[in-house]
Amino acid sequence: MKNAADRLLNEIDKKKNPCIVGLDPTIDKIPKFLKSGRIDSDDPFNAIGELLFEFNSMIIDQIHDIVPAVKPQMAFYEMYGHLGVKAFEETIKYAKSKGLIVIEDGKRNDIGSTATAYAKGHIGRVSMMDGCHMPVFDMDYLTVNPYLGSDGLKPFITECQEEGNGIFILVKTSNPSSGELQDLLLEDKRPVFEVVASLVDELSNSVIGERNYSSVGAVVGATYPETAEKLRKLMPKSIFLVPGYGAQGGSAKDVCPCFNTDGYGAIVNSSRGIIFAYLKDKYNKEFTPEEFHKAARQAAIDMRDDIVSALNDVDKLPAHW
Repeated sequence: MKNAADRLLNEIDKKKNPCIVGLDPTIDKIPKFLKSGRIDSDDPFNAIGELLFEFNSMIIDQIHDIVPAVKPQMAFYEMYGHLGVKAFEETIKYAKSKGLIVIEDGKRNDIGSTATAYAKGHIGRVSMMDGCHMPVFDMDYLTVNPYLGSDGLKPFITECQEEGNGIFILVKTSNPSSGELQDLLLEDKRPVFEVVASLVDELSNSVIGERNYSSVGAVVGATYPETAEKLRKLMPKSIFLVPGYGAQGGSAKDVCPCFNTDGYGAIVNSSRGIIFAYLKDKYNKEFTPEEFHKAARQAAIDMRDDIVSALNDVDKLPAHW
């Protein structure tokens, strides 16, 4: 199996698009016509699981030829128990059947055997009773929290090395309160996020792919472009997973510092702005709720064009595009 970074970069080249779609379905925003016939179900959790998968699959059908990857956020499925997780698993399988890279936004972390269990379950293989080893969630990538230090990260690195999958480590997140911890200055005057970036860079060297990028990436928000520019220099071989574009206020211009001069090094995520585009004034005059998936397709195209145009303006598009 190819290094996860190589697989992701190849898909980015194939689609000529560094944008990805977050699959974060919320029941109240899913069109009513999909809920019809399910609201009075005798098994409401099973009905919700079926609803989540149908919604996701309709989105995937419309965007798989446009974007290189999707990023389902586990919380939106896990909140409904095992039947929600079943919908999550079915979504992963369906996305992969359409050729998409799948990134689980699960933000897992622990130490010792527990971290190993998380790593094996999400990006590796677990031991079976007959002695064989099998994948469970079989993710291409998983987001990981670094708060416990290298002890909580190394088990994930081991699985990256052995299984060819990858992780994105939280470094500087897009939320307004991130600075309460991430911006704190240490004795050497470095903010915490820079120390985490140095650790990511050190770990990244153990899983470099053929294209000179690592399977150990970093989460860096679009809402802090000056910080992103500094972090780009500190982690030159890590691909940045960039949240914060669109709904959280980050612009196409804001994401440009996350890219290297070769035009690679970042993927930009949008979740609500794509999957619920039919609710926006920009799209709801053209698309009905029954055409929510077509609105999502148009929103994905618009996002791609916006980001690619901004990268072109700063001479950061890959040369062969």
